Amino acid sequence: MDITTNLAIFVMILFILVSIFQFLLAFGFPFGEYAMGGYHRTLPNKLRIVSVVNGIVLLLMGTVFLMKAEVLDAPSFLPTTVLVWVFTGFLALNTVGNLASQSKKERIVMTPLSGLMFVMCLIIALS
Repeated sequence: MDITTNLAIFVMILFILVSIFQFLLAFGFPFGEYAMGGYHRTLPNKLRIVSVVNGIVLLLMGTVFLMKAEVLDAPSFLPTTVLVWVFTGFLALNTVGNLASQSKKERIVMTPLSGLMFVMCLIIALS
């Protein structure tokens, strides 16, 4: 296994963990201070729907990184390289957003996590 493969697997594990976190938020667990600006301890119904969508999107993002690293086979029509760059850019913006959050808990926990994911995804994108 090369570094890209290892990174892609580790990134997918992180995407799964953050996705589980999003699903827990959607089910009403009181972790809202760590997400979406930290305005709600328990998310209101509209934000719970957003959390479900976020969880699904995160799993799809992780899958694309596994495809880029050739851990999984990618359908020929899927522009994995383009998607990897889009997702990496999103993670960069997400890191800045977490850093600017009014929630101290979100800044302390989610900023380093999204920053780490951004760096690992950038390495995969550059490979």
